[in-house]
Amino acid sequence: MAQPRSVQNYIDERPAWADGTFIHATPMTGMQWRIWGLASAGKFFEGMVVFMTGVALPLISIEFGLNAADKGLVTAASLAGILVGATALGALADRYGRKRMFIVEMILFTGFLVMLTFSPNFITLVICLFGAGLALGCDYPTAHMVISESIPTSMRGRLVLSAFAFQAVGALTGTVIGFFILFENPDVAAWRWMYASAIVPALLVIVGRLFIVESPQWLFSKGRTDDAEQATLDLLKREPEYPKAVTLDDVPAARSASAAGGFSALFAKRNRRATILASVPWFLQDLGTYGIGIFTPTILATIIGKESSGEGLAATIHNDILGIKGSALMDVLFVLGILVAIGLVDRVGRIKLQTIGFIGCAVGLVLAALSIRPGGDHQMVLLFSGFMLFYFMTNLGPNSMTYLIAGEVFPTSVRGRGAGFAASFAKIGAVLTAFLFPILLNQIGTAALLYLLVGACILGAVITVVFRIETTGMNLEDVGKDASATTP
Repeated sequence: MAQPRSVQNYIDERPAWADGTFIHATPMTGMQWRIWGLASAGKFFEGMVVFMTGVALPLISIEFGLNAADKGLVTAASLAGILVGATALGALADRYGRKRMFIVEMILFTGFLVMLTFSPNFITLVICLFGAGLALGCDYPTAHMVISESIPTSMRGRLVLSAFAFQAVGALTGTVIGFFILFENPDVAAWRWMYASAIVPALLVIVGRLFIVESPQWLFSKGRTDDAEQATLDLLKREPEYPKAVTLDDVPAARSASAAGGFSALFAKRNRRATILASVPWFLQDLGTYGIGIFTPTILATIIGKESSGEGLAATIHNDILGIKGSALMDVLFVLGILVAIGLVDRVGRIKLQTIGFIGCAVGLVLAALSIRPGGDHQMVLLFSGFMLFYFMTNLGPNSMTYLIAGEVFPTSVRGRGAGFAASFAKIGAVLTAFLFPILLNQIGTAALLYLLVGACILGAVITVVFRIETTGMNLEDVGKDASATTP
């Protein structure tokens, strides 16, 4: 009979050679890589659809005759859906399981994407964008949990961030697809083909998610010890077979820690610090990441497209393509930033990277704001340097770290609720920014708006330091067992 152990102990165990020598790292199984890949797909679709809206918006505006407030609704719709979905649907992963919600969310996303492609009017368009966002919001906590609860502790930071990096890859892909579709088909209806390009890949992801195992940690937290043991075996299936048997240490007190109270548990003394750290900096960084990310094509087209004259569809497409080219360059820095974060996260730590990233974002936005002045000799140099620094530092730090931290600082029994609440709270900032950006750009100007975002970045750095909880190297099963688990 095998000695009773925890799920994470089995996952973290390093097999030994015949002479007793341990191998240098815990090997990943085929099932673990499958889970990682399918979780990465959800982040890819989020980046692709949300940031593609910035490319599609000028064409949508012409087709449906949108004013500034209507444009704000279009850009805010998917983010509002994420806001609602992260809590309303993401929390269901604590009740019904990670795998079930992992499948349901992608079915919802694909269905709304199909309807979005054929939207006959403005109202239907907004509803479909909201519905797609609803599904993507559910993916925020579930994608993190299916990875983090299934992989070795030593690799958790790198692999969760590697999956999250596909948000940046999706943003870049969406921008590139938007450019080629618009270049080959310079028509007002080109935006429909942009969204349609994600339908077939989404269907393939649905099929793939049907063939993964349920989280053993979630099963165990629900008292389903036999199922958790079998799921652990399925998760760790490899050749040669190891482990040959799984016997979990059934400790009800550890399973039930912080389980009661629904969402109120997030604000109990045990979890309050974690809730603030997971939610508030994420809210502040989303103000900048989504505001700048969605409207980079618009901002760049406004500044570098001044030589374009004329009105109507031709001028709009011309300026849109100019903005797309500049935005694609920024997206490359977005990807580079998270690649550097992946290499540093398990060595430098979450809190340091998030703090440094916030400060770097503030510096980048100051440079961009300084470029927007009449007769500036180095306007383009400052503008592009500022935006490039912002895009790099946001993914090196707050954009990636807030996502990672939110899925690590809560106990298993409330992890879905905690990560979902943090994502929803963050998306309040994203929705506000997306809706108000077109209006504020007209009312106070680009420079003033950028300075407001500078203040948000500085505040984010301060709150990160004050409420810091470093989870680098921490076994997630130990989170929330006692008060010391959530003190710096």
